[in-house]
Amino acid sequence: MPRILGISGSLRAASYNTGLLRAARDTAGEDVTIDVATLHGIPLYDGDLETREGIPEAVEALKARVLASDGLLLVTPEYNNGIPGVFKNAIDWLSRPGSGIPALFGDRPVAVIGASPGGFGTILAQNAWLPVLRTLGCRHWAGGRLLVSRAGQAFDPDGTLQDEKVRGQLAAFVAAYAAHLQASR
Repeated sequence: MPRILGISGSLRAASYNTGLLRAARDTAGEDVTIDVATLHGIPLYDGDLETREGIPEAVEALKARVLASDGLLLVTPEYNNGIPGVFKNAIDWLSRPGSGIPALFGDRPVAVIGASPGGFGTILAQNAWLPVLRTLGCRHWAGGRLLVSRAGQAFDPDGTLQDEKVRGQLAAFVAAYAAHLQASR
């Protein structure tokens, strides 16, 4: 059974992207597990802090969850046509060596989805992730694409996915990604 770690790139309590990730977990079939992670508690990257205190506990905990997964699902907002700073910051921390943990990203399967209030979904943010993932040595899964546009209409005010069409697209995306992970074991 593939184990996917989904990471939401938003800190907002009623985040569309955290809601999309929860919906992915809830629509996943019995043959796949999706763990939900957020970026809460991860400080801004600071090389002096790293030298003085090492890798922060929140980063180490997320690293352990990445290592326990078969693949990553990055659920990205799009801020000013790009990657949210808080999300890139977390990936930068995760890419740092430390605590004897091997490289996290090399050859790790990664899929990217996202939701945005705008009309183009998160197409520019998803595209902006590609050079980052390439640099980290990840295997970007491009077997599907999920861009939720006009997210204010797809989610309720608490960030719960209400749109059944999007829910179906999400379930199909997760099933295809899980099948890819299973086949590549």
